[in-house]
Formats: sequence, structure tokens, C-alpha cells
Amino acid sequence: MVGDVEKMIGVGLVWGTTNSLMRRGALLWDQKLQSSNGDRRHFLRRWADLALTWQYSVPFAANLSASAAFFYLLGESPISLAVPVTNATTFAATAVSAVLLGEETKLGPAMLGTLLIVLGVWTCVA
Repeated sequence: MVGDVEKMIGVGLVWGTTNSLMRRGALLWDQKLQSSNGDRRHFLRRWADLALTWQYSVPFAANLSASAAFFYLLGESPISLAVPVTNATTFAATAVSAVLLGEETKLGPAMLGTLLIVLGVWTCVA
């Protein structure tokens, strides 16, 4: 069980970090679309452009891999532990990685929320 908790936290860290990285990649893709002077290309073409934007597709692939690991963990661990630990870790990792990437964030509330999440996860595990 203890080894599973570390895996759950690892999945949450990957999910949270890739959330911020995918947001940054999507913003880069959006800027590219805006610079094309309003060219209304076909939906599938825009989707392909997003998939070919490595700043988005690489974190997306890592995120999907973490999702596969999460589903594997659900087969071995109680869902009542796996979901709160993983989701809480994801939230905290998203907040921290957004700050590290320089996104405009209210630092005080983000850090307080992250601290409360860490305490909550520790309470669930201990």
C-alpha cells in the first residue's frame, strides 16, 4: 500500500506539471493561429496543427501515460484513497508549476492551498 501511495503522488505530479505545460503550448498554438490573420482553416487542419506543436503534444503524451498508470493503480488500490491523493497532488502540482513557469498567480492563496493539500494527503495516508 505504501508503494502505491508514492505512485499515486507521482501520477499527480506528472498530471499537474503537464497541465501547466499544455496550457503554455496551447497559448503558443493560439498565437500562431492569431498571426495567420484570421485564416479560418478546416477544423481537422487546426487540430493537426495543435498536435504538431511539440510544446503541447509532448506534455500531452506524458499526461496520457500518467493516465494509463493511474488506471493500473486503480486495479491495485482502493479508489477511496487513489482518487483523493492523486487529485489533490495534481492540484498542488498545477499551482506550483504555474508559478514556476511565470504565470500570473496569486502566490499567497496558491501556496496556502498547496500547504493544505499536502496536509490533507498526509492525513489520508497516515
